[in-house]
Formats: sequence, structure tokens, C-alpha cells
Amino acid sequence: MHGLLLIDKSAGMTSHDVVRKVRRIFKTRKVGHAGTLDPLATGVLPVAIGDGTKILQFLLAEDKSYRATFKFGFTTDTLDIDGQILLQRLVPEFDLTDLEQICAEFRGNIEQLPPMFSALKKDGVPLYKLARQGKTVERQHRQVTIKRLEIINCKAHEVTIEVDCSKGTYIRSLVSDIGERLGCGACLTGLRRIRSGEFAIDQCHTLESLQQLDDLSTSLLSLDDALACCPAVQLNEPAAAALKFGIPPQLSQTQVDAEIVDGDLLRLQVDSKLAAVARYAPLRNKEKRGDFELIRVFGSH
Repeated sequence: MHGLLLIDKSAGMTSHDVVRKVRRIFKTRKVGHAGTLDPLATGVLPVAIGDGTKILQFLLAEDKSYRATFKFGFTTDTLDIDGQILLQRLVPEFDLTDLEQICAEFRGNIEQLPPMFSALKKDGVPLYKLARQGKTVERQHRQVTIKRLEIINCKAHEVTIEVDCSKGTYIRSLVSDIGERLGCGACLTGLRRIRSGEFAIDQCHTLESLQQLDDLSTSLLSLDDALACCPAVQLNEPAAAALKFGIPPQLSQTQVDAEIVDGDLLRLQVDSKLAAVARYAPLRNKEKRGDFELIRVFGSH
């Protein structure tokens, strides 16, 4: 079986734990995931089966949406409730207007310092392994985009927000920074990914529900459906034949239903089936053949 599986990850599991369980359920070793979730976090985790692993690279860059709960007054080494408390401070009086003003400062393009407890690597070693040894290393701030930051609930010193953000955004860091802006610190107490790219939480299966299915193939999205956010380009017969030899098509050899512009990521289809993923690049200098830059060609077309 080949395709994309959307899992609603439960708390307490690592993303790799999910991969191991899916391998057992589907009886295959060829399984991978897109977009790591911490053990504390739940929600949307795209998991690829078989040839589905060939499209993971196109899913990693997608924006994400989260619902996060955090508590003011606590700072931990992991920036979440599972960590060791490093500092506990009094929470100053504030109201919803004060909190909204602080949140407004974090909308748009912001600079974030990745946490030590993360999968980022320093000289080939994941930062979380160094952190567990009590080490702290220098990290570079990086720019992320917070497209939406909405306060859902504020009760006493505990707040729930929803966030739409770019890839690579650390919600733990965002929460910590909001807490520092209020002057008392904050740590994440709950996190649920409610959307990953085009995939929403209501499309997901739990691991428990998967094991109840008589036909596991019904849980999978096809490779073409998984990339439905990319416009489809139909190839004519000469272009389809040339593609088998790695030759990208001319625009005149295609049928495009939507307007495309230089740089667009596209699905190249033969007989309405996914044949390749390409970027529209009619002006590129690296390769003169065709109007598309081939990124991944699938051998089954």
C-alpha cells in the first residue's frame, strides 16, 4: 500500500513512536512522518506509507495551526510543563486588553531563539541530547511568521490561544516570550496541532481506530490527493513519453486549468494520475529543455 495517512497523535508519544506503531499495523518498514510533534503535543501528524515517503519533502514546508494552553508564572528548562521548574515568579495584574496588546507584538514576522530541548543539531548532535547533559550552546535567532494569534480563553493565570504559523515555529518559545513580555514567564501546558498545511484534525485517524478497520487502504490518501494544494498540469502523449527519460515538458505540451506563475510548485499528471512534481521555471538558465524544473518523477506513470 502507498499513500498518506493522517494521524491524530495522542499525548505521551513521540512522532517516532507513531511511526513504529504504523509499521506494525501496515506490516511495512517504509513509513515516515512530516512535521515532528513533541510528546506533550497531540493532533495532526501526516504519516507516509510506501511510495508516500517520496512526497514528504513537499509537506514539510507547509504552514501549521495550533491550539496552545499555557500558564503564567513558571519558567522550565524545556519551556513546557514536562520540564524542570527553573524559576517561579509572581504574576502581575493584567486584563484581556493587556494580553491582547502583548500578543499583537508577536504577530507577523518575528525573531525566535530555538529552544535547547529541540531536534535541531549542533555539529551533528541534536540539541536535546546536549540539554540532557546540562549543556547550553549558542543558537542563532531565526525568522518565523505568525499569521494569526488569537486569544481563545483567559482564566486566572492560564491562557489558551490559537496560532497559524510558518514551518519551524516553536510554540513553546512563543509562549515563553509572551510570558517574559508580561514579566513573569510562562510555560506550555497543552498543545494540539489542528492543521498541517491543507490537512485538518477532523480528517485524522487515531491509532486505535486504524486497528479496527477491515481495509487499511481506505485510510490512505493517494499521492495525488495528498498534493492537491499544488495545481495540476496535464501532459500530452509526447510530453509523457519524454518524462520517462527525465525530459521536462514545454508549456505548449500541457493543459493547465489554473493560471501559473514562475516558481509555482505543480503536479504533472498523465491520464489524471500523478507522474511528477515540478516547479514552473520557464526562465531558468541551468537547463534549457522544457519550461518546468523536475523535482521528483514517479516511475509508475
